[in-house]
Parts: sequence; C-alpha cells; structure tokens
Amino acid sequence: MPALFTIVPEEVEFKAIRAQGPGGQNVNKLSSAIQLRFDVVASSLPEAVKDRLRALADHRITDEGVVVIKAQSHRSQEKNRGDAMRRLEELVHSVARAPKARRATKPTHASRLRRRRGKAERSDVKAARAKVDGGAW
Repeated sequence: MPALFTIVPEEVEFKAIRAQGPGGQNVNKLSSAIQLRFDVVASSLPEAVKDRLRALADHRITDEGVVVIKAQSHRSQEKNRGDAMRRLEELVHSVARAPKARRATKPTHASRLRRRRGKAERSDVKAARAKVDGGAW
C-alpha cells in the first residue's frame, strides 16, 4: 500500500541504552540498544491516523500517546535504529487505512428454517433420554 504520509525524522527521538541478555563483558560496556520515542499527539500525522493509533490496545503506546519501541536484536546501533524505525512505520501503516464499516445483515428465511429444524431434532433427542413413566401395572 503506498503511503499517503511519511514520518518526519525530526519528530522521532532516539536514545542509546544498554541491551539486555547475555553478552559477557561487552554488554556491560556498550549501549547498542536503541529506544525510539514518537509522540503521536504532537506529530504531523493526519488526525484520523492519530486517533486510530491512540485507540490501539498496544503495550508500546503510553497513556500520553507516546510510542516507545526498544530495538536490541542487532549488535550495532545503526542497525537497531533502522529496525526501530521500520517497526514504527509498520505500526503507523497498520492503522493508516480506516477499517471497513460493518454492514448489518439478516439471516435468510432458509437458514432460519434450518436452525429451527435442528433445534427440534435436538429437542427430540433430549426428550428420548427422559425417564419413562412406568405407571401402575
């Protein structure tokens, strides 16, 4: 899908942080992980996209409307920065198009008849399981 808008690089804030996980002495010395912060409210995105982005139930979006993405899969800062930017673009483009409005439909006459017939058959099966009243012999 072609993008109708782009994310302005000046609106994205990058911060180098220490990566988690194993790595020995190197992981304690280098800050190769990248934390990306993108303020949705203050961005130049269209209002409709901002609203859909804020409405997402995504753990990466704070209550204030800031997207926080942590990238630490690569050993270089540049690759992690590119990975974080790619993930932000994927997130924004996932809400770029408005969801298709649902049109209410009614069940057909034949489907209502099939449903009733099925209910009647099930009722007969259950009725056959009932105890038989022996009565007085």
